[in-house]
Amino acid sequence: MTDRPVSPLAAIPEETPGHDLLVGKKAVVTAAAGTGIGFATARRLLLEGADVLVSDFHERRLGETVTALSADFPDRQVTSFVCDVSSTEQVDDLIAAAAAQFGRIDILVNNAGLGGETPVADMTDDQWDRVLDITLTSTFRATRAALRYFREAGSGDGPQRGVIVNNASVLGWRAQRGQAHYAAAKAGVMALTRCSAAEAADYGVRINAVAPSIARHPFLAKVTSDELLDELAAREAYGRAAEVWEIAAAIAMLASDYTTYLTGEIVSISSQRA
Repeated sequence: MTDRPVSPLAAIPEETPGHDLLVGKKAVVTAAAGTGIGFATARRLLLEGADVLVSDFHERRLGETVTALSADFPDRQVTSFVCDVSSTEQVDDLIAAAAAQFGRIDILVNNAGLGGETPVADMTDDQWDRVLDITLTSTFRATRAALRYFREAGSGDGPQRGVIVNNASVLGWRAQRGQAHYAAAKAGVMALTRCSAAEAADYGVRINAVAPSIARHPFLAKVTSDELLDELAAREAYGRAAEVWEIAAAIAMLASDYTTYLTGEIVSISSQRA
């Protein structure tokens, strides 16, 4: 058996520069502290010209995130709100605070999620419930709060147009051992995206989701073995995992006016062959 040829796309590209896709927009990104997709998304939205409120439950990391983003984008407004997405009250307060600080909300990115690797036969109710709560129900909570905001904001002179982008996963479609709770939650995010988008159109809001295959970052390494991550990356047609900025760039596109006739869709961010 010969070795699989190396794809010309295996080399990690330089990050695409900003193109002012979101100038003047006001955005909220959940679970944005640290080095994962949430942080990369907040950075990308700023790069495209938006002002951004980042939220997370970890206050210290959130403060470090604001400091880092503010240093990189001194001409943009970067603010924060400590929020535990498992709390309906805190999620409602997050949306209210963003609207008060910015004067309006244009974009919500639901990035919060929780993984893990546990066989179904060994999984406890608590493990199942926590992953479903943080990954799926938190997306529902934030979507509900945002839609109530958009409905109220558009009750006067017509709808205030808005965008919600959810972070799903290819595991919402595909099977992987040890990931039943996470896959079920992400499949739920996809269904929530489709159904809520049909209703959100009444308020001038588009709702879509990205479904990354694998984007390697330190937070992912905490819940998944290096061996499995290497195996998953090797399955990709490119032979590598995505960079977090590559996922963030797709989220920015969905948040922009380049996708005004796109709603209720799940965009796979993947180089998988299957």
